[in-house]
Amino acid sequence: MPEEPARAGFTVTKKHGNAVERNRMRRRLKEAVRLTAGFAMRPGHDYVIVARRDLLTAPFERITRSLRERIENKPKHKRPEQAGSRKE
Repeated sequence: MPEEPARAGFTVTKKHGNAVERNRMRRRLKEAVRLTAGFAMRPGHDYVIVARRDLLTAPFERITRSLRERIENKPKHKRPEQAGSRKE
């Protein structure tokens, strides 16, 4: 629903490090969304943010800037008109 706030989900796979590193990446992403990118998110939309390994060493300013740009400039995907089963 459009009147609901935007929601963000964070994904960090095990191939990107141990639990401490994965949690640090997740915390950095959450804070970047909270401080800057959350304002660019459209109400009623869900966002899934996938972490990459370079998030551990990247300056926080670059993370927030990249995340905001990505959300603001994300191309709008349209669902295919065909509503049939994929197995057809």
